Amino acid sequence: MIEVRQTSSGDPLAFDVTVREGRGETRHQVTMAAADLERLAGGRHSGETVIAAAFRFLLDREPKEAILGRFDVTVISRYFPEFERKLPDYLHRS
Repeated sequence: MIEVRQTSSGDPLAFDVTVREGRGETRHQVTMAAADLERLAGGRHSGETVIAAAFRFLLDREPKEAILGRFDVTVISRYFPEFERKLPDYLHRS
């Protein structure tokens, strides 16, 4: 289960994310510039929805414990170059 809570509406937007799987949970702090939200979601999805989709993408590729504790959403593409191309699939599953 992925819980996303927006903690700042400034620019960048800030989110607290809790991932619960099995018996454990991890907590993450994620930022996303307003321009990145617009580019990734095209005004069709909220920041919380984009972050939840990003975490579903990540969890399909690595365990929750391997996800950085604090990062900007743009960092995902450095580790997984296909992120922005695949994100719409995860957004449609929202």
